[in-house]
Amino acid sequence: MISRYTLAVALALASCSLGATTYTLESQHSMGTIRWAHLDFSNPTAQFNQIEGTLEFDPAAPAKSSVKVTIPLSHLTSGVPDLDEDLRSPRFFDLDKYPTATFTSTRVETTMMANQLKVTGDLSLRGVTKPVTLDVTINKVGTNPRMHLPAVGFEATATLKRSDFGMGKFVPQVSDEVTIHITSQADEAKGYAALMKAEADEAAVTTAKK
Repeated sequence: MISRYTLAVALALASCSLGATTYTLESQHSMGTIRWAHLDFSNPTAQFNQIEGTLEFDPAAPAKSSVKVTIPLSHLTSGVPDLDEDLRSPRFFDLDKYPTATFTSTRVETTMMANQLKVTGDLSLRGVTKPVTLDVTINKVGTNPRMHLPAVGFEATATLKRSDFGMGKFVPQVSDEVTIHITSQADEAKGYAALMKAEADEAAVTTAKK
């Protein structure tokens, strides 16, 4: 156990320079919600998780940051089975044809607030790619105390029109505008990869001994 963490930390420190650091999004701690209005009486939500991606980030020059994210929509759920079936059908996300969504940043802008950014990028969803701007709040930049790796956490929100992505069914009874909120934690990429490999190797050895 000690050698595993030592290896991860050593790789992390070796890869972290004065410039940007590459981070891997922790899929266990990266998730989001979609919110819409139903007849203006309620605002239901659906959740998605297991987000994967990479982040280039330098706290000293955040405008030089970039992010690339993949969202596996098979995990999308509202908690209501009939609604989930509808969301996965060709009327909405059409998961059989389009199982993932992706976001690739094209521009990062700083704001008057030190911990807030505007991140513009291309969102690809249901076979359509459109520019979307995220309002991003940097929660924390520091060290993950469990993995002993450099880490960063953030919140991101955006409002978009679902009809822009071929999902205009039931507008205006069900709002065209939807709000997306994402929370994510990311760890230094090389150290995180080394740690995951060490854990996998350890699990394989344990299984082989049984």
